[in-house]
Amino acid sequence: MYDFTLLVLRQAFASNVALTLDVLSTAALMAVQLGMVRPRWRVLSELGGPIELGNGLRLDTDKLPRRSSIDKSIWIVPGMGVDSPHSAAMRMQEADVLWAAKAIHKHLHRGGKVAAGCSSVLLLQAAGVLAGKTVTTSWWLAPYLRRLQSDCTVDAQRIVIADGNVITAGAALAHTDLMMQLLRMHCGAALADAVSRVLLIDSRSAQAQYVIPSVLASGSALVSQLSARIEAGLPQVPSMRDLALQMCMSERTLARHVVAATGLPPLALVQHVRLARARVLLEKSRLPVEQVAERVGYADATALRRMMKKAMGATPRQLRSAIMA
Repeated sequence: MYDFTLLVLRQAFASNVALTLDVLSTAALMAVQLGMVRPRWRVLSELGGPIELGNGLRLDTDKLPRRSSIDKSIWIVPGMGVDSPHSAAMRMQEADVLWAAKAIHKHLHRGGKVAAGCSSVLLLQAAGVLAGKTVTTSWWLAPYLRRLQSDCTVDAQRIVIADGNVITAGAALAHTDLMMQLLRMHCGAALADAVSRVLLIDSRSAQAQYVIPSVLASGSALVSQLSARIEAGLPQVPSMRDLALQMCMSERTLARHVVAATGLPPLALVQHVRLARARVLLEKSRLPVEQVAERVGYADATALRRMMKKAMGATPRQLRSAIMA
């Protein structure tokens, strides 16, 4: 019996595939040293044989059995090589993706578990298994997923979420966090912690510190313009009424456009812009935290620390130290 199944699609994100195999290989080595049971895994695709990953890399795979005994392994689906909601929508129409969605549906229907991150969370949506679930995905895909699946809670602030038989992760390199979560769930905390120490994998919980407001707009010219106006006005933070007037629309219409493009209310977008600017100042200058807070419109450094800790999971000093380390 296998513990994990790596389900690989054509042009899968190569680092996700490599991370999966490296983490599992390390876990197998560490299990021997700790006197624990080694995890077992397999690498499968629709047709088997060599499959081309992103960046031209190739990987040998076995064919997913059409009919097999009860499969208790956790399926791991690497992210797909897409760079926008539009390219994701196009990729979801291709034959191998449609096949994978059906296979995932069957696996979950039979009591299995599936782990997916970044764009591969869209496979779970195509498989029809996200209704009523709370999931995460890459922050720049979150608004698109919300539009596709309105009865699913998409919490793009978090890096990994386990909701029943579905485990999801954020942007591409959150796949590392996903693998550590899977090890903890299936193999225990002791082995997961050992692998984390050997591979120098730090614990993270939030994606907010990585959000780029202009990218979050998902192609919305209005929201991109709005973000630029908010940043240009700092340290003064315009009211929603003033912003709506500048955009020649009502506050309600402005809010509707922002939510449709980003999945966030306007005030949350304002906070993202302010915190993104604060992070740039912390990384690119030697300004004291007090002056950074003043330049992005916070009353004092305490307010900036509180907002950064809440949204980014780190204080200004921690963010600056991470850059300088």
